[in-house]
Amino acid sequence: MTSLIWISGASAGIGAALAATVPYDDARVIDVSRSGGGPAEHFKADLSDPANWARVAEHFVDELAGYNGDRVVFIHNAGTISPIGPAAAVDGSDYTRAVLLNSAAPQVLGQAFLQATAGLTCERHLVLLSSGAATTAYAGWSSYNAGKAAVEHWVRTVGAEQPDTGGCRVIAVAPGVVDTAMQSEIRSTPEQAFPAVARFHHLKETGALTTPTDAATGIWSLLNRHLPNGTCVDLRNL
Repeated sequence: MTSLIWISGASAGIGAALAATVPYDDARVIDVSRSGGGPAEHFKADLSDPANWARVAEHFVDELAGYNGDRVVFIHNAGTISPIGPAAAVDGSDYTRAVLLNSAAPQVLGQAFLQATAGLTCERHLVLLSSGAATTAYAGWSSYNAGKAAVEHWVRTVGAEQPDTGGCRVIAVAPGVVDTAMQSEIRSTPEQAFPAVARFHHLKETGALTTPTDAATGIWSLLNRHLPNGTCVDLRNL
């Protein structure tokens, strides 16, 4: 085994495509998610539940004990667009789950990966998925918008903490508008809950959506690009 790779939310969508398109020979790929069933080995964890974060951190430590491969990678892809609607109107428990999954889990799990890999001398890559929503305030997406903004600023900060050489490479990537179940959920939302829904219908109707495989290929390509630590990049701008 030359590469040890974790991908959160690899049971479907972009995560499953990432697991299916790993560009390294002899790689061990582990999906961290609730359901599993994708192309990778499965570590069961509900990342919207803080009780599971310590389990994932322990899993990192256990799997890295004695590791002597070429690289370790953690791609944090898991997230949710639900609930969609004005913050004052959506269900409070659903909103709390979204805030934990979109805002807190990337930071806590990212920190756990950094700590677990701190003593390694091989390549280390931490990639967090972002979105154009990090900088565009879509009404009805408050928890998602804020979560992706938090991801990007966390990456900028932690990237600045890495040494010039020998540190973990930390980046965030917005994959564009990808044809996944999340997009279907967005298009099924009534306009009163999400005023910009017509734009997403238009993207689907005009064939403007990226496939999960193309998004995954673009994300993997970033590991070979010279990007400063802490970079937040949109695949559509490359």
